[in-house]
Amino acid sequence: MDRVAIIGSGSWGTGITALVSPHTETVCLWAREDEIARTICEEHRNPVYLKDVTLADNVIATTSMEEAVRGADAIILASPSAYLRPTVHLLAPFVDPDTPVLVLTKGIETPSHLLMHQVVAEEIGNPQRIAVLAGPNHAEEIAIGAVSASVIASDDQDIAAFFQNMLASSVFRAYTSDDVIGVEVCSAVKNVIAIACGIAAGEGAGDNTLAALMTRGLAEIGRMVSVLGGNPLTAMGLAGMGDLVVTCTSRHSRNRTFGEALVAGESLDEYQERTHMVVEGARACVSICELADAYGIEAPISRVVYAVLYDGLSIDEAIESLLGRVPNEEFYGYQKRNEAVS
Repeated sequence: MDRVAIIGSGSWGTGITALVSPHTETVCLWAREDEIARTICEEHRNPVYLKDVTLADNVIATTSMEEAVRGADAIILASPSAYLRPTVHLLAPFVDPDTPVLVLTKGIETPSHLLMHQVVAEEIGNPQRIAVLAGPNHAEEIAIGAVSASVIASDDQDIAAFFQNMLASSVFRAYTSDDVIGVEVCSAVKNVIAIACGIAAGEGAGDNTLAALMTRGLAEIGRMVSVLGGNPLTAMGLAGMGDLVVTCTSRHSRNRTFGEALVAGESLDEYQERTHMVVEGARACVSICELADAYGIEAPISRVVYAVLYDGLSIDEAIESLLGRVPNEEFYGYQKRNEAVS
């Protein structure tokens, strides 16, 4: 390929250049800030995100969306969920109607309850050319070539294969899927579970407690996937269990570390301002709880995270709420795919 455009110069946008740069003549990062674009072009590093990583010589940056996507063979979207729609809306006039698009953003839009690929499709059309990527792949490790794996999902398997080939390397294994809904729901809900795990860790919880939270969180993810029209088996793969484990346990996880910071007395706004990172789980739990209400999905962990963040529920009360639930069958609330919401 001649050119790949990456829209978003945060950690993920910056980190994924390590996978893209060997497969194309030029990688062009779009940045909001002049200083980030200038430093990437002049010094081959991002001065704000992944500051210690040296970018490949064929990585450039610009603050012009039109310039970023001009002549691009593919576009990768790496904006936080809160900014995805306005960003893609500004980008839309410059996007060729057939250019393949890969969405890295994880979340569920409020109040529309649309998944990220659906938001993108509303703004640029031709949903068949859109794919999503998810898995246990922290940008900090991708950028330095650590062995990683992900799943790329699209309704069009040729598009999934296109991006699979574009990102493939000896240290990055990409698998394909046609379950776009399942992959996206897994990506959104696991961030909420990670906040819960961070809270538990901050309270001094042991390994048993964290393991219980993760596995019951996985069951919660599976119920959401099943009822919303995905394949619950997806929750057992890279987008579900894989991403859940790394997000709930890693020091790189903003959702996990936010949960710990919350216990220590730091607010959501204070945490985001200090880290320059968006806590996607804090936003996603709003839509997740609204969807749970609309479709009768049991989501106890997501609900207590919401209550702690937005309703003033104390952490002690949240723990008591979860422990006071009567245990059910281990896997309940799943639907056959033809019974799920379309």
